[in-house]
Amino acid sequence: MHRETIEPWRHDHRFLADGHEHLERRTLLVVVLTTATMIGEIVAGLLFGSMALLADGVHMATHAGALALSALAYGLARRHAGDSRLSFGTGKLGDLAAWSSALLLLLAGAGVAFESVRRLLAPATIRFGEAILVAVLGLLVNLVCALLLRDEHDHAHGHELHDHDHDRGHGHEHDGADHEHHAHTRRDHNLAAAYAHVVTDALTSLLAIAALLAGRFAGWLWLDAAVGLLGAFLIVLWAVSLLRRAGAVLLDAVPDPRLEARVRERLERDGDRVADLHLWRLGPGYLALVVSIVSDAPADPDHYKARLRDLPGLAHVTVEVHPCRPRRLAA
Repeated sequence: MHRETIEPWRHDHRFLADGHEHLERRTLLVVVLTTATMIGEIVAGLLFGSMALLADGVHMATHAGALALSALAYGLARRHAGDSRLSFGTGKLGDLAAWSSALLLLLAGAGVAFESVRRLLAPATIRFGEAILVAVLGLLVNLVCALLLRDEHDHAHGHELHDHDHDRGHGHEHDGADHEHHAHTRRDHNLAAAYAHVVTDALTSLLAIAALLAGRFAGWLWLDAAVGLLGAFLIVLWAVSLLRRAGAVLLDAVPDPRLEARVRERLERDGDRVADLHLWRLGPGYLALVVSIVSDAPADPDHYKARLRDLPGLAHVTVEVHPCRPRRLAA
């Protein structure tokens, strides 16, 4: 068989998000801004004795590390997208980075909680003026970073809901349920994680400012440590959520049970039955499907693929068909 004969059946495995390189550049810029602010807040928290400010700085430090992992994942995914050693490409590198940063977040949250309890039991002197100034600067940087990432986050969300011409070349109209499934599977966890990082940072900065103002004008020194505990709780809560979402992708969990049910519905017609089905995520907006069909009147695999052609996101579909034969009874 000549090579030209099989070329129409060949395809690459570049399962990367739309605008991947642009997202990488935006994330790198946010990493630089976040790191600079993080250093200032940690140093100021130690110098001025503010646990709330220190908690915000440590929280930002963990986010800076996670954002750096996100940027690194974007870069590695782009550079190695065509590596033949990677069976399904590099689309999951962002989820791997998110899962790794979540572990760091858990450790950081535990550390902040320990220090907050220690300060609650033994309050320290706080230089409120300097601490409030640094916290406000940190909040401003967080808001700038959120705006930088929000443009891309909204742009990606718009693609999920409206850009159906890029549904992997299927060129069919989809109903509302299909649109909803595709919006779910096209979600870039790397980008969503980066956006959540800076939004959470902005929230903890607000809490730190509120605690410092209450301590300065109302004398509630205990509130500074209490806000540190609240910040630690937010860190742990976010980390657990991220571990679950990224871990599900890394373990090839079904990305959308409703889409799986819809695939079964499309295939189980005219006496055809699904004997085995595996649906998992390869990257943002890309799903793989391996299905085994048993039928009294089996058709060509392309016949069954045609039933799924207008379901968006199915980028790598493998169908095997078996004739239904009665099982032999054991002697």
